Amino acid sequence: MRKRATLREGDVRIPSGCAIAGIMDRSGARHGGSDILKSIALMHDRSNGLGGGFAAYGIYPEFAELHAFHVMYESKEARDRTEAYLDEHFTSEKQERIPTEPVKGIQDPPDVWRYFLAPHPIKLSLSGLDEAEYTMQHVFHINADIPGAFVASSGKNMGAFKGVGYPEDIGAFYRIEEYGAWLWTAHGRFPTNTPGWWGGAHPFTLLNWSIVHNGEISSYDANRRYVEQFGYDCTLKTDTEVITYLFDLLVRRHGFSQEMAAHIMCASAWDEIDKMESGRAAFETALRCVYASALVNGPMSVILGSDEGLLALNDRLKLRALMAGEKGSMVYLASEQAAIEVVCPDVQNVRSIEGGEPFVVQREKGA
Repeated sequence: MRKRATLREGDVRIPSGCAIAGIMDRSGARHGGSDILKSIALMHDRSNGLGGGFAAYGIYPEFAELHAFHVMYESKEARDRTEAYLDEHFTSEKQERIPTEPVKGIQDPPDVWRYFLAPHPIKLSLSGLDEAEYTMQHVFHINADIPGAFVASSGKNMGAFKGVGYPEDIGAFYRIEEYGAWLWTAHGRFPTNTPGWWGGAHPFTLLNWSIVHNGEISSYDANRRYVEQFGYDCTLKTDTEVITYLFDLLVRRHGFSQEMAAHIMCASAWDEIDKMESGRAAFETALRCVYASALVNGPMSVILGSDEGLLALNDRLKLRALMAGEKGSMVYLASEQAAIEVVCPDVQNVRSIEGGEPFVVQREKGA
């Protein structure tokens, strides 16, 4: 019998997308990275070594009012050009290489630096922009116009640590166990339509937003064209980047709550709207018409990190798994329940995130 030359459906098992996880302390107490590392490592088989990463909030309390730029460089020339550009548009309190550790599974890493910056007061005043918009535009300039340089994160008192490799190796490379954060998110990547490279790993960030995402957005082109109308530069050509920009547009610029932004992205179906009472139906119809291009379609589970807390979201059909659990002030999220129980064996209130309904956790007042 002639042997088949290629594998077919059913010959191999491919896990259901990527792995995502999140851990947050509502009280604002900071915790080391060992638990988030253990949680994401348990889901090793969901990724393929082409990307892993972490976002951490509260890690730079001594520079809490400054933007912490994490920048990757592929050459000395890229670093020189970027630092000259930053010196022109920002004032710098401190700059240094991000501490890393050689790891067997990590090959050819870029040179990674961090900068604690404030917008240059005169340049900011002359720009006519607020601080967030000013910072965002300069991040876009570096990523699009300085070859070999990439800003991995630019928020305040937070940072993204990501690269090509399994997430547990990326965590060891960046020594994340040494950081203390009140909010951690993590991602293990299984890319389906883009190659693995350091800047393309998750989390995707902009200012204080960070996104880890499992799935694939079929509405990517419509969503991309929509955010580009408002000046967002989609240089990475990936759906997770667009989700990040949609949250920034809807919350920071348009003034919606995070919950309403999530509702716009996973809007009610037309047949559901038809069954609503007239006032509610009119409101939902207006949202769908005005923000038609912000509707996100396709299988997805998303964890959004911000300085407010966590937001988790599934597509309305719930085509990607996402579990939640709690214990005291701690909240846990993961693609698999086992990834929660491995760090909190006596976790309580374990449940699946509902399709299309945002799961929101905020820090306690005064935390």
